[in-house]
Amino acid sequence: MDLKRKLSRLSSIGPGGKPVATTAPASPEPESLPAPPSSPEPEARKAQDPRIQALRQMLGSWAERQNTASGRRAASAPPPPGPLPAEPRMTPHGLVHIAERLLLPEHHHGSAPLVGAWDVEAALVASLALDPRLAGVDFRRVLYLDTETTGLAGGTGTVPFLVGMAWFEERSLRVQQLFLRRLGEEGPLLRVLAERMAESSCLVTFNGKSFDWPLLRTRFVLNRLPVPTELPHLDLLHCSRRVFKHRGSGTRLVQLEEHVLGHRRVGDVDGALIPDLYFRFLRGGSSAALTPVLEHNANDLLLLAALLGELVRRFRTSRAEEEDPRDLLGFAGVAMRAGDYARAQTFAQAAARGGGTVSVEALTLASQLSRRAGDSGAAAALLQQALTSARGTQAAPLHLSLAKLYEHALKDPERALHHARLTTTAESPEEQRHRISRLERKLTRGARGPAQALGAPLTRAGL
Repeated sequence: MDLKRKLSRLSSIGPGGKPVATTAPASPEPESLPAPPSSPEPEARKAQDPRIQALRQMLGSWAERQNTASGRRAASAPPPPGPLPAEPRMTPHGLVHIAERLLLPEHHHGSAPLVGAWDVEAALVASLALDPRLAGVDFRRVLYLDTETTGLAGGTGTVPFLVGMAWFEERSLRVQQLFLRRLGEEGPLLRVLAERMAESSCLVTFNGKSFDWPLLRTRFVLNRLPVPTELPHLDLLHCSRRVFKHRGSGTRLVQLEEHVLGHRRVGDVDGALIPDLYFRFLRGGSSAALTPVLEHNANDLLLLAALLGELVRRFRTSRAEEEDPRDLLGFAGVAMRAGDYARAQTFAQAAARGGGTVSVEALTLASQLSRRAGDSGAAAALLQQALTSARGTQAAPLHLSLAKLYEHALKDPERALHHARLTTTAESPEEQRHRISRLERKLTRGARGPAQALGAPLTRAGL
């Protein structure tokens, strides 16, 4: 029941919740009877009813909101009609709407040249991705892929209405976007995508392993089309998380674009609004509203190429004066996991010059690498250096590592005992007591041995 009907109904109710009579009684009172005592007029009673007053206030607020919303709708008039930002093109598979552009080798996205992705070494990419299969990929034939969809939930109800692709032609980057003019006409679009994949050596995406490619594979199946042969897949989301995790600024694509490449988009459409813009277009809305969507998708493709080239460039060299120590620490961790210990040590020592928490973590990593190389003395020295920068709870794990190192590798139970007494927050009380007791026994046995040797009687052989 709406508010106006509710107000009308309440206005006809008298005291005690009984309806107020609106017609004359069937049997009027005799004139000789005394008149009943006077009572408040019905209108006065209505005015005094708090429920009616509350409903009137609600109606007033509702009317005010309606007027405000109407004013906003009038102020934000829909964009003027314009041509669809993708031209129809007849392909061997049928009509496909395509937007296309070619970017020359000197084109930059932020501070990074796009052509940097043309020059990457497959071995370095394989180390960054922790995927040895990428070492044999020809990265001059990769396909950069990004989709815009009707939602992010996945499943059979999610449709990729825009498939953005980019690839290098010599040193220039061609960007091609396949647009779905109407739902249910995916067949030609998917066949064009399959043809391009057949000519490519690898897919490069951002979160494409979890979203874009599984979604596209599902669309091939639902349209009863052969699923393209699965290509090696480089997902830059995982690489970025490993390298830039120490920044604390997040690893969303637009965050990396701003903080790593120094590029800030102006007037970019919010990704959360893209599905609604497409549905408005399907319902007869203006084609011009889709222009920012295609521009958003094209920028994502350029960012993929620029980010790949920048990651490999930084991983190739380790110039501490040019790099953020947090990134150097990230590269050190990646190189260590990839088994490139010399590169990891170079990055770790460069990151250690940054100071603070990053320095402590970098020196700890450098100590692990020295221990792996068999230099326990250097490993202990690096941990002692880290202790000078440690703050709060950072110190206890360092003391624990030094206690283990001095006890087992350097055979110095006295120094090991000193550090074992400072590991309170790094291990349980039982473990700490057990470690201290063991080291004290070792020290006692070590002190008893020389004393017994000094007091032992000389044998005839020793005369």
